[in-house]
Amino acid sequence: MIRLAFRNLFQNKARLVISVGGVALALLLILSLDAVFTGVERQVTAYIENSGADIWVSQADVRNMHMASSSLPDSVRKVKYVPGVASVTPIHYLTNNVVAGDERNLAYIIGLPENAELGGPWEISSGRSLPGEGEAIINRNVAEKSGIALGDTVEILGEEFKVIGLSEGTLSLVNSVAFISMKDFEQMRGSYDTISFLLVKVNDGESPEVVAACIQAQVRDVTVQTRNEFAAQERQVVKDMSTDVITIMNLIGFLIGLAVMALTVYTSTLSRSREYGMLKALGAHNADLYRTVLAQAILSVILGFLFGLILTLMLTIVIPIFGSNLLLEVSRISLLKVGSVSLVIAAISAMIPIRQIARLDPAMVFRGK
Repeated sequence: MIRLAFRNLFQNKARLVISVGGVALALLLILSLDAVFTGVERQVTAYIENSGADIWVSQADVRNMHMASSSLPDSVRKVKYVPGVASVTPIHYLTNNVVAGDERNLAYIIGLPENAELGGPWEISSGRSLPGEGEAIINRNVAEKSGIALGDTVEILGEEFKVIGLSEGTLSLVNSVAFISMKDFEQMRGSYDTISFLLVKVNDGESPEVVAACIQAQVRDVTVQTRNEFAAQERQVVKDMSTDVITIMNLIGFLIGLAVMALTVYTSTLSRSREYGMLKALGAHNADLYRTVLAQAILSVILGFLFGLILTLMLTIVIPIFGSNLLLEVSRISLLKVGSVSLVIAAISAMIPIRQIARLDPAMVFRGK
């Protein structure tokens, strides 16, 4: 029956293109929406994930960076004496604008100590990787958009800084990341006795979870999280802020995609009623027809899924080429969800017209109807 379904499916090329193309476009909508949301999540946590820190130490009850403020006393640097800690890098942080002429770009402003081991830009397209006094590193896309080149100046926190480096991967839909020296940050903000976060690297072979628990037990009035925990909290904040909009968009897109796919499978099945009548005239039982219908529906969805996935992957490559801040990322969870639900919908969509197929009169084939 599978061979018969395969041959029947490929018998009419135009019908094949319509059925598989309809499924592919429906799944493209679903996969691309999921890819956008996954990409936004990845962009939001890019700094945390690429900071090099195994553990993040923040003010008590502060569990994320986005729209949050953390202030720790300088004495908290004693974290470096906790067993299992290899190195500690303090950073300053706040959200402000990088101003270049008439362009204002929202950014995470990171104040880095001299020779910082952690927390700096992880990919530099040109220039230096650590800022000195009066210097800044900004995102390359932001620089190009603002007409800024190495050696030009930008305004950060009300002061002018010379751009000495351009970074990659530090841009999201809503903001970028800019780096200045800790000394400049302290002078402008008057935060000589406090820091925002401690970035902790553990010794080789040590468990970040175990070391984080030791820090939490030995240092008062702080929140200690592993990198994965901190990134998860950051993602959750963004989800909470955009839950209604993103969820509604995702749900509508998902339902539209499934409806289009269901209609495509349904009409494709009915359009082959003449072939099924021929099979009945040749002695095929209803059970054989059911298996053929299901096999054709599933084959259509599998082909459509593969084609839709290829189109989505092409979008993930093409969109960044045109300078868009949007990042598309296809996740395994999305593939599993869309693939499994699509197969179920395909089976249901094919089962609906089965009663009509079961009642087919084989004589209709010979009557030319």
